Amino acid sequence: MRILFSRLTIAMLCLSLLSRGAAFSPPSSLAISARRAFFVTPTVRQSTTFVFASSLEKELDPGVVEGTDLRVLKYPHPSLRAENAEITKEELKDGSVAKIAKEMFLVMYAAEGVGLAAPQVGINKRLMVYNEHGDPSKWLDEMVMVNPKIVSYSEGTDIATEGCLSFPDMSGDVQRSKWIKVEALNLKGKKVKRKFEGWEARIFQHEYDHLDGTVYIDRLSEEGRKEVQPRLDDLIAEYGEGGEL
Repeated sequence: MRILFSRLTIAMLCLSLLSRGAAFSPPSSLAISARRAFFVTPTVRQSTTFVFASSLEKELDPGVVEGTDLRVLKYPHPSLRAENAEITKEELKDGSVAKIAKEMFLVMYAAEGVGLAAPQVGINKRLMVYNEHGDPSKWLDEMVMVNPKIVSYSEGTDIATEGCLSFPDMSGDVQRSKWIKVEALNLKGKKVKRKFEGWEARIFQHEYDHLDGTVYIDRLSEEGRKEVQPRLDDLIAEYGEGGEL
């Protein structure tokens, strides 16, 4: 009994230390073990859904970020719902997209995020950046996706708690595919194909939604939406007239 109690105590402590603030935060190996320890029996429908525990600290509003004029836009800014244009070959050649991507990473890291879509900083282009670690020292894991498309989704899904830099001080459970296949261009205009699984798949789907004018609150359950509605009402009031819900 003492051994069992010790293991449960360690698992609970791991759960309480899961995440940094971010659009959502990367799990550590200890956190993954803790989640497995508290595995919930899946509900089987057309696909299998695994629900796991997660904790999320408050996101950081970076405000003014050195090296860029870009700022994280808060809901209900119209740019979050606007149509996003595909990036042209000319824009890739003239270096403007590379400059935007570099500045987006500055903002993302300042906010302790792991992903950022161009509409979130007022640029309505189909561009997204992310680093699953949220750590600028691990720059080799940075990815810039130009005009990305999800070409295939897994049937299996899971549910995890997500937050978003454009929705400060709130979070909710979102169901997403466990893996996806993606096609996009890199900054050199070369076509790339990737399969993302687990955490990376969730990051990509979250940011990809922004490119379609979809935000994570659109994917909350009715109950989940009711829970965050008071905070949404505050954000709407803070923004004032002209917001796009």
